[in-house]
Amino acid sequence: MYLTKTLWRLAQVHTTIDFRIIWVLIVMGLAMGMASGVGMEERAGILLRAEWPGYGWGQWNGKSSRQIARKYGQGLTREWQVVLWRSLMIGGLWELSGRIGWSGWQWLPWLVWLVPGDGRRWSRLKRGLWEVQRWVLLGYLGLALWMGLNHLWAAVSLTPGLLNMVVVGGAGSQVQVERQADGSYQARLSGQFRLRVDGTERLRVRLLMIFLGLLQSENDERASRRTRDGRTPFVRQEQLASWFEVPQERVSQYTGYWLKGDWANLLSLKSAELLTGDLLARIVKVFASFPQWGQEQVYAYLHQHGQKVTQAQVEQAAKQSGWRELQAQLLERYELGSGGFHLRERWLLEQLLTQVQSLLALLERGAGLTSEERLTLSDLQTLATETGLRPQPPLPTQPWLRQVEQVVFGSWEQVRTEEVRCPYCGSSEVASKSKTPRWKKFYDQDGNLQQVAVYRYYCHNPQCAKKSFTHFPAGLLPYSPYRTQVHLLALQMYAWGYSTYRRTGTALGITSMTAWQWVSAWGHDLLPIAAWFGVVRSSGVVGVDEKYVLVPKNDKPAGDMRRWMYVYLAVDVWTYDLLHIAIYPYNNQNSAKAFLLALRAKGYHPTVIVTDLRQDYGPIIEQVFPDATHHECIFHALQNVQKHVKDVYGNNYAQARPEAELLKRQIYAIFDTQSPTEAQLRYQHMLALKDTYLQATPTAKVIFDFLECHWPKLVNAIGSDIIPATNNTVELVIRRFDQHYQNFCGFDTLDTAQCYLGVFEKVYRFTPFSQDAQKRIRGKSPLQLAGYPLENLPMSALCSGLSIDWPIEELPFVPN
Repeated sequence: MYLTKTLWRLAQVHTTIDFRIIWVLIVMGLAMGMASGVGMEERAGILLRAEWPGYGWGQWNGKSSRQIARKYGQGLTREWQVVLWRSLMIGGLWELSGRIGWSGWQWLPWLVWLVPGDGRRWSRLKRGLWEVQRWVLLGYLGLALWMGLNHLWAAVSLTPGLLNMVVVGGAGSQVQVERQADGSYQARLSGQFRLRVDGTERLRVRLLMIFLGLLQSENDERASRRTRDGRTPFVRQEQLASWFEVPQERVSQYTGYWLKGDWANLLSLKSAELLTGDLLARIVKVFASFPQWGQEQVYAYLHQHGQKVTQAQVEQAAKQSGWRELQAQLLERYELGSGGFHLRERWLLEQLLTQVQSLLALLERGAGLTSEERLTLSDLQTLATETGLRPQPPLPTQPWLRQVEQVVFGSWEQVRTEEVRCPYCGSSEVASKSKTPRWKKFYDQDGNLQQVAVYRYYCHNPQCAKKSFTHFPAGLLPYSPYRTQVHLLALQMYAWGYSTYRRTGTALGITSMTAWQWVSAWGHDLLPIAAWFGVVRSSGVVGVDEKYVLVPKNDKPAGDMRRWMYVYLAVDVWTYDLLHIAIYPYNNQNSAKAFLLALRAKGYHPTVIVTDLRQDYGPIIEQVFPDATHHECIFHALQNVQKHVKDVYGNNYAQARPEAELLKRQIYAIFDTQSPTEAQLRYQHMLALKDTYLQATPTAKVIFDFLECHWPKLVNAIGSDIIPATNNTVELVIRRFDQHYQNFCGFDTLDTAQCYLGVFEKVYRFTPFSQDAQKRIRGKSPLQLAGYPLENLPMSALCSGLSIDWPIEELPFVPN
């Protein structure tokens, strides 16, 4: 207990004295006690005496095991504290010595204690282990004393005016640093040293000159003039100027900067020639006049016109004026030419896409914008506005479309209600405005012109922007003499019946333009489907593909492919549901990224994305959906293999080149299995033939390179119950899209194309598959396969070819 209390008291003062020094002192005291032969158990209740003192191996052999056990085994059974303290001592010494060697030596005392003392063989083993323990203890004691003395020396040197640090190197090299009474530092170097500095960095060379100029010998008896700070430098300025090939005045100037603490001039990379304010303004003027020029061109221009200037001065002017950084930012954002500044649309698009991705990540985490992100977003919005890129304003509320939505997306009870509601905000807080009726003319079901009284109402909803409205009976629409049923028939005939606007207008007695207006309103005016169901359902396996369409009137730059644009589609592979559709002017990485970001913004987070062999999708999928598995269509891969074989071996390779036909069959056989292991073995066997084929036909390298490039994204579907082998689901939806697109042979403008995409998305998702489709999807719509409840939606009956004048039968519900 005495030793324990002592250690605790010493531990409380470890803030002023290094605790490792205390350990060294304790160990030294214990070692001295052991060396003197005094039993420590008499002082602190701890036995540290060796069990077999004074016996060599010869004397040990003369003792019987029983005698040894009687004389030296008593302490082993009574004093287990001895073993504990020896173990702690070895562990502490190992820690103090810098953890040199094996940390398991601290368990050696316990091993000695556990080995029995009876028997000659056990006694020899016990004696041998005890000898090992003694040498381990003495060895770590010496290492700990050495480390302790070093720490003690460093602790004593904390007093100002004494030695602070000593670094001893090989071959007698030594560095000493002393803290003087006035707070300054003094370093002493003895021995041989090397100092290497990159000569291309002028700032580092300058600091090396200052360092060498500060060196001073101990006993310099030279009578030469001293420096400004009263020193006699070991290396003179003349020698420094000669070594570094600079004028002596420059060395003196650098030393003056150091002594004055003029860090701005010392750290500036000014050239030897003086850069005056007039010369700086002249150089900057040339930079501003020709912003697309580099420093070499500016220097050549000034030199050509007789201006005495150096390249270093031009470089310094570009850096000092900030033009270098400004020009780099301008070149990144703008096309600099004689015609002025033109914003790089590609750069702006990439910045906007990156910002959208960042905002989506914040939205998904439920986090807000930081001040830096707000500033970045404001910069992009302002820049887009300044360049005329303004987002489309929201579409105005169409009262008649609210009634149409009530009919096709509401339940049957809601359709037949006579409650007066505001068509702009949907509020039932209304009051009569006038009892004088207005007369509404319309065509009845027989085509006869009729009229009915309608009344004006106030809307008391504070959020309503209109405040008043006209209430129409069910089935009548404002600004149109045709009933709601006729509008719905136009959509049904055109979309579900795969007809044209001209035929639809002829059947309903309206013009083709009117039919187009009615149908197009379904594309962009009605709310999206997700707004009605409020949930996002998907199997997690999404196929992505694109189709080029004809859009003659657009805002693309003039070029050979100006009239062609690209429709991107994302389809749920297992439910055939059309998750997203959009049109883009180009088929590149930016379009693919914008499309996938829009898919993510709708709430979809696929686990698998299936594409064709386009290389643009790979890096974009990793950015937008980093957790998704990217699979490439095996059908497209085999098509490309056959194309490469034809290009290398000719069209008649099957008859003329049997080895080519064999190679193609081996590649096809790789994917003709449901075992990933078997597919991998066949793939490795095919690669083993690479050298043989290349020796005969070097151009066959393209076949093997193609497979090696796409293999990781092809093999993941083999044997998988989730990942499909092909992207045929998206191809089916594209064929359905073509059935209407081919009727009018392209879109007239980009607006008409976007309207049709909206119409196609809504009608396709509600339209059931025909009875000759595969059994799993026969008679069910994509939304039903996805698990959306469509039992009471008249839109489902409309897209099934039925009339919405009577309730439809309950449709089967397919769980997700």
